[in-house]
This record gives sequence, structure tokens and C-alpha cells, in this order.
Amino acid sequence: MGNLFYGNTDQAIVIPDRVLAHIKVVVATKLRRNESFTLSWRHVEAGDPGRSTLWLDPSIPLRFVFDGAEPEVLDPEILKTLSHAASSSAGMTIDFALFDGQRATAPALQSV
Repeated sequence: MGNLFYGNTDQAIVIPDRVLAHIKVVVATKLRRNESFTLSWRHVEAGDPGRSTLWLDPSIPLRFVFDGAEPEVLDPEILKTLSHAASSSAGMTIDFALFDGQRATAPALQSV
């Protein structure tokens, strides 16, 4: 499980490495172009039926930390789907069903 650190906090958003790798590529591309957008996901943890959204902007600190030393194999179709969503007015929403073969769990907040 990887960690996404957003803003000036030590609280990590825990995301499977495979999912985080795809998110990282799309986010880096958008932010490199100075394009802000939202990143959303549904909570799947017991007792937490809500959803979360982050406003991603080049001025906000962002750090990706992966558990695995080797880079994940990226799926071009998933990258295309996420990129199109990030460019829409709705923003990028992570659909964990896209990551079949590794039933990805939704991000969870964790203090590190």
C-alpha cells in the first residue's frame, strides 16, 4: 500500500501502489501544465459510507510514496480514462473496478 501526502500534513492517504501509480502519472501531467482539478473517491470502509475530494493545484505540496521498489506496470486504457475524467468539470473520480486483477481498496487516512 502506498501513501499520498497532500498539503502540509503528516496524515497519509493510503492507496494501493497500482492505483497510486496511475494517479501519479495523471496528476503529474496535469500539474506540470498548471491545470488544477479535483480527485475524488468513495469510502468503502465499514461505518464510513461517504466520499472524499481533494483540490489538486500546483501550489499545494503533494508527495507519492510507494511500498514497492519496482515501478508498477501502467495500463494505457486506465490512464486514458483517468486523464479524460481529470479534464472534465466533474474531475477525476477513482473507480476501483478499473483495477481488476487487484481488487483495490479505497484510500484511507492514516497518521504517519
